[in-house]
Amino acid sequence: MKTFRTILAAFCLSAAVSCSGTDYFLPGGGWDPGSGTGGNGSGSSGNADTFTDAKAPDIFVGDKGKDKSKYHTFRIPAIVRSKDGTFLAFCEGRKSGGGDSGNIDMMLRRSKDGTNWGPMIKIWDDGGNTCGNPCPAVDPETGRIHLLMTWNLGTDKSAGDFNTGKTTDTRRPYYTYSDDDGKTWSKPVEITAQAKKEEWGWYATGPCHGIVLQKGVHKGRLLFPCDANERQEATGATTGYSHVVYSDDKGATWHIGGTVRGGNESCAAELDDGRVILTCRASGGKRLLAWSSDGGETFTAGTAVAALPDPRCQGAILSTTFNGNCVLLHANCADASERIKMTVKGSTDGGQNWTSGYLVSAPHVAYSDMVMADNNIVLLFYENGESGSYEKISVQRIAISYVLK
Repeated sequence: MKTFRTILAAFCLSAAVSCSGTDYFLPGGGWDPGSGTGGNGSGSSGNADTFTDAKAPDIFVGDKGKDKSKYHTFRIPAIVRSKDGTFLAFCEGRKSGGGDSGNIDMMLRRSKDGTNWGPMIKIWDDGGNTCGNPCPAVDPETGRIHLLMTWNLGTDKSAGDFNTGKTTDTRRPYYTYSDDDGKTWSKPVEITAQAKKEEWGWYATGPCHGIVLQKGVHKGRLLFPCDANERQEATGATTGYSHVVYSDDKGATWHIGGTVRGGNESCAAELDDGRVILTCRASGGKRLLAWSSDGGETFTAGTAVAALPDPRCQGAILSTTFNGNCVLLHANCADASERIKMTVKGSTDGGQNWTSGYLVSAPHVAYSDMVMADNNIVLLFYENGESGSYEKISVQRIAISYVLK
């Protein structure tokens, strides 16, 4: 379904501008249309709200509707560490319910030690619409924190409707950044025309961290995992794809990279030989893994991995160095049917074999992300609860030696 908004966005969009000076509606936290503030760090987002500080382990806890002025549910975690050493924990603040659409804001907490967390920062609030799916990455050269997000009308709720064109609008990826260690953020710029194919219905950035490649001819490339659904008009069947989008000019322009058929939400890591590995949510009770030798421009077909059972849920992967060797860490619900058994596993051979890993004790778990802390410790940022998986988002320190046992 083509709307005036779709046509106008395609006309206006380019990599480095956000239609400054035009008078059309752009989602994004109450900015005046045509204000020209996009891209210069002077947007109205990023100001600390009146939320109180938090202390680990539970740093985002939903109110479940008890107080309408607070957030009902926090979901969709993503975490990175800035060049200055600050931990940045992102998530969706779901205002009026726990569903994937509706009034959803992009939220952030910052911490210098991983234990004491400052007040929530509201990065993006577009009234009753959905501003979600955080996917951040830190440029080790400039220190800039890049963030991809996905927007949709709050009244458009069903993934099936997005796939069949029955929604009023579509899912749209946006880009923002911070140059002050996550305290404030530039005005979000829509990148739909560059990062999403016309035939894709449901679309999502991340959710989890992106990466900046450090090896080979593509060094410096920003690479962000995403997923999309494509409907075959002839049959009505929907095919899911994990994929990546990338930028070779610090976020000025964007390109669609390789896809993995049958994948869903995904996460990427760079191996010591320069290859990129992608872990994908999929059906069938197992994670799909795929590899790229060209900086994410193409991927191998997805391989279902028996050592990584999964109940069709998001998961995370992280590359680090331990005792002088490249180690992959993988976090997900390690059960083929239920969102339980949050487990961090390790691989020392590029994802071919995996340890039994470290089992986190929370009874109900779901989405997760990871970032390296000091002294060979990984910080796990994950959804969990006592009676359900979406009561809170917590952080837990885990020694890599436990993961590799």
